[in-house]
Amino acid sequence: MFATLTALLCLASYFPPGTLPKPTIWAEPGSVISRGKPVAICGQGTLEAKEYLVYGEGSSVPWDRQQPLKPKAKVRFSIPYREERHAGRHRCYYLSPTGWSEHSDALELVLTDERIYRKPSLSALPSPVVTSGGFVTLRCISWQGFDRFILTKEGAHRPSWTLDSQQRHNGQFQALFPVGPVTPSYSWTFRCCGCYRYIHQQCSEPSDPVELLVPGVLPDTPSLSVQPGPTVAAGENVTLLCQTRSQRDILFLSKEGTMVSPLRLRSKYQAQQYQAQFSMSPVTSAHGGTYRCYSSFSTSPYKLSHPSDALELMVSACHLLLSFLPGPSGDPTSPPPGLKVTSGESQGPLSRELTVSPGLSLETQLT
Repeated sequence: MFATLTALLCLASYFPPGTLPKPTIWAEPGSVISRGKPVAICGQGTLEAKEYLVYGEGSSVPWDRQQPLKPKAKVRFSIPYREERHAGRHRCYYLSPTGWSEHSDALELVLTDERIYRKPSLSALPSPVVTSGGFVTLRCISWQGFDRFILTKEGAHRPSWTLDSQQRHNGQFQALFPVGPVTPSYSWTFRCCGCYRYIHQQCSEPSDPVELLVPGVLPDTPSLSVQPGPTVAAGENVTLLCQTRSQRDILFLSKEGTMVSPLRLRSKYQAQQYQAQFSMSPVTSAHGGTYRCYSSFSTSPYKLSHPSDALELMVSACHLLLSFLPGPSGDPTSPPPGLKVTSGESQGPLSRELTVSPGLSLETQLT
């Protein structure tokens, strides 16, 4: 009984009920860190804060305390070598002349290990190009049976969100994170990782980044054209040319109905315009669709111009045009006897063999 009372009194002295505004807590360089890499937990409160304390959930005592160098300065609780014991949820609070603050929101430190778990895939639904004030869903998905997924946002304070995974009908595991409203005020770049609930904060390597792009922020409207033309045969080489007269160093090419991030190229100044050539070689039926392009600055690539007019690219499955050479008799309309022509999409399973008899001409299109 006496031991229990002593423990409660110690807990109250370390974690007193506070009434002052709670501090902000975040991790630098981020809350998702590879094994063995350094990380620091940062806290920042009001001008009156004299001392900060940080503790891990489930512990009865703080594991560190720091005094700010100047009023309202942030404090850093350094962890020079990240290990499993540092993973988990952490909170901080501060002491001022008038009392204790409320405890901060929880910060979850996640330890990743690419040697064990493969990184999941992250995509934006319906598209990473989002109108200002709009909403988007970020889908983190993996074939590995993770219990939950963690989404992190790059930039100041690097917040994170955690959702339990759901198994799809095809056996994949995913989590859907609603994001928004999206504004052009700052960058919207995200990564995600998969974790197992009963393996202490052990998570996968982070996914490749997905950056949300906000169109209509910059005043110019680029133009988009295609060579050799908007209707091509499978296997041909196609170039989409994006141009703008405004001085922009980045140009994007976006395809409607795809979750894939737009292609991005540095512009070149030529013929009094800033331009970029997006090559597709060779094209297949999968390249068909509606395209638009945007301009931007490399310093703030998430802010896009107005979109170009839509360009519809149509790819036929196969196009065959045969012009006969002079035959043995010297007659250009008479092909060599038994000439065989094989046609088909260069990267598809369909092929068709035609036998041309002497005296016949051939001009056909297979779609």
